[in-house]
Formats: sequence, structure tokens, C-alpha cells
Amino acid sequence: MRAEISAAEAELLLQATIKGELPDTRGRFGPFGGRYIPETLVPAFERLEQGIADHLHTDSFQNDYRRELREWVGRPTALSHAPRLSERWGTDVWLKREDLAHTGAHKINNAIGQALLAKRLGAKRVIAETGAGQHGVASAAACARLGLPCRVYMGAVDIERQAPNVDRMLRLGAEVLPVETGDKTLRAAIDEALREWVTDPDGIYYLLGSAVGAHPYPYLVRELQSVIGHEARQQIIEQAGGLPDVAFACVGGGSNAIGLFYPLVGDADIELIGVEAGGTGDGLGQNAATLATGTPGVLQGCYSIILQDEHGNVQETHSVSAGLDYSGVGPEHALFQAIGRVKYISATDSEALEALEELCELEGVLTALETAHAYAAAKKWSADNPGKRILIGNSGRGDKDMPTLTKYPARTRSYAAT
Repeated sequence: MRAEISAAEAELLLQATIKGELPDTRGRFGPFGGRYIPETLVPAFERLEQGIADHLHTDSFQNDYRRELREWVGRPTALSHAPRLSERWGTDVWLKREDLAHTGAHKINNAIGQALLAKRLGAKRVIAETGAGQHGVASAAACARLGLPCRVYMGAVDIERQAPNVDRMLRLGAEVLPVETGDKTLRAAIDEALREWVTDPDGIYYLLGSAVGAHPYPYLVRELQSVIGHEARQQIIEQAGGLPDVAFACVGGGSNAIGLFYPLVGDADIELIGVEAGGTGDGLGQNAATLATGTPGVLQGCYSIILQDEHGNVQETHSVSAGLDYSGVGPEHALFQAIGRVKYISATDSEALEALEELCELEGVLTALETAHAYAAAKKWSADNPGKRILIGNSGRGDKDMPTLTKYPARTRSYAAT
């Protein structure tokens, strides 16, 4: 059963979100979130929570963080108008270009922030997990920047389809450990990272890559990724003369989307649409459309919406994009769906591949397969909303996806001529 939230309660939760009052002291976003972890990890999570309280919003930390974002990450990233896509779709399309950030995706915003926190907490080494490989690359780069040893867990399936990113991690000095258990993708990689953290919770810092997991990770990742939405909001006002009518972002675990959406939640006139992986069909195991087809449950320390069968067994997923191939979603996204502030839909593998090709040919941007799902949904929305202004979170670049894309030869269709 879905969590039942009345209209009055939904409004209260929305206002609490806008005021920055969520998560609450229990790590809850309304009915979602919390901390469901083994007793052996409780001291590590409490230490992390205290470290966030002591450091995250101090002038010292923020000055260091903002300096790294400016001088090393390359922020602010550009907001690009897409004139040819706009002409074709009949809407005014703008792209928030996280693909232009150092290492090629939004993941670096979170990685350098958490690495700075790890140094302040006295960590001797860092572990991380990765699906599409972008968080692994970002973690490896951030740890190299700060002189921290880094170990990255990655599912064997993802290692095969994201070979360029595996090589990048190794060249950045990280150790990459293949995960052969479970579904051999992101969920299994997170499980293995948590198992190692238990062995040395004081010496290891676990640099979690998305807005998922037990409290305080969903909060921490949101705070570090919100730079995306804050920048985009200011940029689109300055460049386009006003706010967008709608904002689109792809959703796997949800860090890119929460980073774009959270600063826009209080703008009631902006429609927010998250796009999940529709895969090849509607059945369990054919997609990763968690919010569209999932049910409430606990996954990897957090109560959220997850893909599970009638017996509560977490199901394997499918997506052409490794970064969306996850059986759960961040608890704040579950809240936004429950209160009706964000609409969550899905795009199939074939729709994402076609959208990627169209963007390449019309705008000269090779986007990540994850983000291609958002483009596919935005194109459909445009058909019913001519003349509207669209903001799309371009979460990363598609270089990493070339091993997958080579299996789908480029179509001969010319978008420029149709």
C-alpha cells in the first residue's frame, strides 16, 4: 500500500520542505527516510551526523567547498539555450549543463563535498560504490585531490558496460572491486560497501553517491547537490527573462533530480517532472521505474518506495542506462510524489536512445543515457504545451556510454531534415 497523506498534511509537509525543516530530527521526510541499520553501524552513522552538524554549514567548510567548486570543478556550469531543439519541439528549451563539470557529471559536487567532510572527520581512507561509474570517477578524483586512499565497489555487469569509467578510476589512483553477488549492479555494490564499512567504521568514510540510504545521507547529498538548482534558477532568470514553466530531470537514486528540484520546490508555478527508466516493459525486472510501480519498504537502511514482489523480496531491475538501474529511490522523492509536488513518469530504453540521437544531431551534445530519459519525456510534454519554457537537467556526458551505444548503431534518420 502507498503511504496515505491527506491534502492538509501534504501542504504542511510542502511548507516544511520549503522552510528547510525536513528531514526532521529522526531523519524523516514525512513518512519516508529514517535509519534502519545494523547495530554495528550505529556509531558510524551517529559520528557522521554529528560531523555534518559541526561542519557542513560553517563558514570554514563552505568557503573550502565553494572554492573547490569554483577553481577545480568549474562551477557555475553553463545554462545553454537549445535553439534547434526548441524549433523542432515548439517549446523554449534550456539545458543545465552538468556534463561540463569536472569528471563529466553532477556527481563531482557531492564527491568533493563529502571528501572534504571525510578529511575533517579524520578518515584514513574512503570507500564508494558506483553504477554508471560517474560517482566512482568523481570519488576517485576528489580523493586524489585531497590525498585520501579510495576503493570503489562496482557491479560486474556495470563494469562490462562502463569500461571507460573503470579505466578512469584506475588512472585516478582508485582501487576498483568487482561485485559478483546479487544483481551485480548498483544495489549489490552498495551492499558490499556497507559490509566493508562495518569492519572499520572509525577509519573508513563511506562516500555514498546518491540521495538514498539511511539518514543522514539523503540530507547530506541533497545539500551538496542543491548547487545545481540554485545556479539554474538564477541563470534562467538572467538569460531567459523568467522562470521555466517546467523542469525535467532523470531519476535513479535521485541525486541529480533532487539537486535541481529542491531549490525550485517553493516556486509553485514551476511543474517538476522526474523521469525514471521504463526499460523494456511494465513487469518486475523489466524496468527501474520505482516510483511508478513500486511500493513502500526498507532498502539499504531507508524506508522509501522500492521495487519488490508480493513477498517483500527486492527485485532486480533493467535499464539501458547503468545509472538508473536501481531498485529504490531517495526518500525525499518518495515524499514529493506522495504530496503531489513532483510528477514521476518513465521513458523506455528505445525512447531514451532516440532522444539521445536527436540531441546529438540538433545540438551537438552527447548526453548520458540517464539524462536521455528526461529528454524523451520533455519532447512528449512539448507536444501538448507549445510555447512553454523548459529546463532540463543535463546530468552528465555520454562518453561513458559508448560501449553500450555501439550496440545500437546510429539511425540514418536526419532530424535536421524532418
